[in-house]
Amino acid sequence: MLDYRALTALAAVIQHQGFDRAAQALHLSQSAISQRIKQLEGRIGQPLILRQSPPQATALGLRLITHLETVLHLESDLNLPLETDARIHARIAINHDSLATWFSEALGRITEDIDVDLITADQDAGIELMKRGEVMACLCAEGKAVNGGRVDRLGTMRYRAYASRDFLMRHHLLESFDRLYQAPCLVFNRDDRLQHRFLQQLGQAEPINLVHCPSSEGFVQLAASGCGFGMIPEIQAALSVQVGSLIDLAPETFIDVPLYWHSWRSSGQAMKQLRASVIKTAHRWLRQDR
Repeated sequence: MLDYRALTALAAVIQHQGFDRAAQALHLSQSAISQRIKQLEGRIGQPLILRQSPPQATALGLRLITHLETVLHLESDLNLPLETDARIHARIAINHDSLATWFSEALGRITEDIDVDLITADQDAGIELMKRGEVMACLCAEGKAVNGGRVDRLGTMRYRAYASRDFLMRHHLLESFDRLYQAPCLVFNRDDRLQHRFLQQLGQAEPINLVHCPSSEGFVQLAASGCGFGMIPEIQAALSVQVGSLIDLAPETFIDVPLYWHSWRSSGQAMKQLRASVIKTAHRWLRQDR
């Protein structure tokens, strides 16, 4: 059986980013915190924490912290007294564009009941964190449930290609898009292929002038400032289109990305409430299958 006092110490070190702060939070000495973690590592036979500044959990360490958080959620539902007065936590993986648009409404007042740690990951990558047991829930584009989990289809987020009028004029694209692939192209990171797919639909080559912008909000600002064209969720670009700072390059051409909510079946009431809120909010903001 796992030593939950040691797991609590491990989680506190990661949450508070240090042994000193963890000791203060748990009302223990720093040596007691360190000893508990060392004993747990000795029993399991591998390191659970990278002793750097700030400390980082190993992959197994994150899995164990998620297990502890799940247990605490279930105990909270039973109204049992816990060993500490610490609030329960939940790490959630979410794609950047959902976080920048509609997810805050779904999260709402859940934060009054639990401490939430949002981890941003591409819609195609977040599921890997779920499979490794490193998060309690995940919002991503993968529709297959992981073992022990459940999946809910939320709808699709529609992406369109946008740019500013000034950008189109400077690159002589107002009349024809034949050479759009030669113009500066905004991409979120090296895994972002939406712009490539859009150009492929137009029958053009892959973009040759990439501008990397790892910020969803910054992505929109760069496009509106004429730094390049890029694929942006239509719900995020709506206001910019309305005021004329962004133009839809090809109204008949778009890319729909399906989104799914993954959660563990053995989760507490707070996570079940979050799941219901995510589904309800997504149905208001995302496109639904007809």
